[in-house]
Amino acid sequence: MTNVHDLYGVGGQSPWVDDLKRSYLAPGGIDALIELGVRGLTSNPTILAKSIEAGHDYDEQFADVVSGGTSVDDAYWDLVLHDAAGALALFRPLYDRSSGGDGYVSVEVSPTLAHDTPGTTAAARALSERVAAPNLLVKIPATREGLPAIEEMIAEGRSVNVTLIFSLERYAAVIDAYERGLDRLVAGGGDASSVASVASFFVSRVDTEVDRRLDAIVASDPGSPRAARAAELRGQAAVAQARLAYALFRERFTTGRLAGLVAGGATLQRPLWASTSTKNPAYPDLVYVDSLIGPDTVNTMPPATIDAFADHGVVARTIDADLDGAHAAIAGLAEVGVELADVTEQLEVEGVASFAKSFEELLDGMRQKAATLGVGQ
Repeated sequence: MTNVHDLYGVGGQSPWVDDLKRSYLAPGGIDALIELGVRGLTSNPTILAKSIEAGHDYDEQFADVVSGGTSVDDAYWDLVLHDAAGALALFRPLYDRSSGGDGYVSVEVSPTLAHDTPGTTAAARALSERVAAPNLLVKIPATREGLPAIEEMIAEGRSVNVTLIFSLERYAAVIDAYERGLDRLVAGGGDASSVASVASFFVSRVDTEVDRRLDAIVASDPGSPRAARAAELRGQAAVAQARLAYALFRERFTTGRLAGLVAGGATLQRPLWASTSTKNPAYPDLVYVDSLIGPDTVNTMPPATIDAFADHGVVARTIDADLDGAHAAIAGLAEVGVELADVTEQLEVEGVASFAKSFEELLDGMRQKAATLGVGQ
C-alpha cells in the first residue's frame, strides 16, 4: 500500500494519471500504475501530440494505415483509439470491481471543434459509438458552445469528462447542463445510473496568471498597502477557487433536483482537479494535491506528480478546510484590482488555442511523415 492508495482509501479521492502513450500498454505501464494506486487515466491533445511525436512507437501502425489509403486525419484517430482501447481494457477490471466508480479513460474530441456545438455533438457521439466501452469518458470542453453538447450527450446516456473549466460561474453552468441532461434521459426512460461524468477544474494555471498580475501590481506600486496585499495573495487563488468549487458541488448535489436524481440512482458528477503539477518552483511540489483532498473528487496528475505523492504526499481531508479564508482570498483579488472573471476568460481562450495548436502541429507533422514515406494524403 502507498500514499496513492491512501488518497482513495483514506481521503476518498480517486487518483488518475494524466498521460497516455503506447508504452503504457506494455507490462510495467498501466498495470504498474494501477498497482501503485492509480484508478483512471486522462489525456488531452497536447499529451497525445507529445506521445506520437516522441520516438518511433507509432511509425509502423501509421505507415500501415496510411499506405492502405487512410487519410492522415483519420490515421491520427486510429493511433489514438488503439492506445485508448488498450488502456480501457487494462482499466476494465478496476471499473468492474468498483461498480463503475473508477477505471475510466478519457479521450477528447478534436479541439478545433471547441466553439462548434453541432460539430462537437456529432464528434462526441461518433467517438462514444466507435469505442463502445462502458469506461470511456468523452472529453468535451466547457466552452459556451460546448455546454449544449454536454447536455445532449448526457441525455443520450453517454459518459462525459467536461474539461477546461476555469471559473466558478462556468462550473455552475456545467452542473446545470448535467442536470438538464439527466432530466431528459430519465424523462425518456433512460437509466441515469449508467451515466458517469466528471467536471475537470483546471487549477495551477489560475495561479500562474493571477500571480503574474499580482506581481505587476507589486512592481508598479511598491511600498503601498495595495502592493503589500497583492504580495500576500500570491499562490492563493487556485486552491481558494477549487475549494469554493467543491462547496458548490456539495450544495448542488445534496439539495434540489440533483439530490432527487442522485437518490433515484444517478451518479455524482465528481469534481476533477486538473493541471495539478506545480508550475512555480517557489511553491511546494504537491500544493495542488495536498491542498485539495476530499471525498467524491478526482485528482489527475502527471506521472512525476504521482511519484512525488507516493514518496512524500500527506493524506488528510483538506478540500473544505478554511472556506472563510478561500472567500477572503477571492475577495482580496478584487480589492487589489485583479478581476478573476477576466483571468478565467483569458485562460479558457488560451487553453482552447493551445490544444488546437498542438493538434494542428501534430497533423502537419504526420502529413510530412506520410510524404516522406511516399504514402497517404
